Amino acid sequence: MTTPTPAPSDIDIDVLVIGAGIIGAMAACYLQRAGRSVVLLEREAVAAGASAGNAGILAFPEITPMAAPDLLRKVPRWLADPLGPLAIRPAYALRIAPWLWRFWRASQPQAQARALAAQTALMHLAQAEMAALMALPTLAPHFRQTGTLDLYDSAASLQAAQPAWAARARAGFAFERIGRADIERLQPGLAPRFAHGYFSPAGTQIQEPRRFAEAIAELARHHGAQVRHGTATHLAADAQGATVTLADGQRLRARAVVVACGAWSRPLAASLGDAVPLDTERGYNTTLPLQAFELQRQLYFNDHAFVVTPLATGIRVGGAVELGGLTLPPNPARAQALLAKAGQFLPGLDTRGGQSWMGFRPSLPDSLPVIGHASRSRHVVYAFGHGHLGLTQSAGTARLVAELVGGQPPSIVLDAFSATRFARH
Repeated sequence: MTTPTPAPSDIDIDVLVIGAGIIGAMAACYLQRAGRSVVLLEREAVAAGASAGNAGILAFPEITPMAAPDLLRKVPRWLADPLGPLAIRPAYALRIAPWLWRFWRASQPQAQARALAAQTALMHLAQAEMAALMALPTLAPHFRQTGTLDLYDSAASLQAAQPAWAARARAGFAFERIGRADIERLQPGLAPRFAHGYFSPAGTQIQEPRRFAEAIAELARHHGAQVRHGTATHLAADAQGATVTLADGQRLRARAVVVACGAWSRPLAASLGDAVPLDTERGYNTTLPLQAFELQRQLYFNDHAFVVTPLATGIRVGGAVELGGLTLPPNPARAQALLAKAGQFLPGLDTRGGQSWMGFRPSLPDSLPVIGHASRSRHVVYAFGHGHLGLTQSAGTARLVAELVGGQPPSIVLDAFSATRFARH
């Protein structure tokens, strides 16, 4: 075994944030506003991945972990359909098996209760921080309060979802149970099968996710942050700071490093000895022209695990989960299957002329991100693994990152978000 080359003692960067998706851009913004000097490192462009292709929903009430008994009951039926809400390709089944085992462990009552409490705390922080951003004149135009309509196929499926809704009520989120007449009033044109649902008046939409992430990065630059391009391949730390090695051999030295590169964060954490079971929820969507349907608000088709949302640039149909890592080729039939369902559920929807997309949502078995210091260094902070809630939790995560880098007590208890939690439990 070769001995690593010692890192140089000189520090030329104050805080290096790896990844310019919504988490990294938001962290850079908060750090820069806190008086730190930030370099934002990105291998492609700002919001080039999942931060551009998400549904734009600020889903603060989504506090229930995916690893829950009601979802586990649906898994066999979903897996039976290769284009259903959950898919695992045979070529990836063995590789994902340890992740699935941890997912099952996370669904057990005690583990689920811990995750629910932690997620609730993070969501409340995220909601408060995002509300402060909404008040900024430069960012206010990116938000639109539409209300959220959650739809169920039957009274039985709505009843099965009651534990999740009860948890939301206990957490203080407001909603009302509605029937067919209210559904038709809130969103005309839905198929008659949808006669059961919930309406959340506070549901808020980001007008265009890519533009919002770019605006956050621009705000960070306005406060002095720099953006550099490069691919981080290795991370090392010592008593003075941390060193990031890039694919071209260049080495960047910083007082603090924030790992916020989403689905690509796992090997960087591993280089510091943190074995994080990070995988990807490969998300598919299609963005249709605005004139495709008169969509009034966010629609959740809960029994089918996909959403239809109104963006400033079109109507986005997407969701579901394919566990397939980073290297398997996309399966465009999944986007087409979602679009076909949307056409059935919204009979007047014109499904022509859409633009399809596939992206990698970084996912952990217990539905919680990793937020906290690396186990071997206080100079490295992790902020990754938010699954399909990265946009929603971005401002709260950024607040925590700024506190951790600054040596301040975090706003919420972070034990449940530790990189080492899977080794402990």
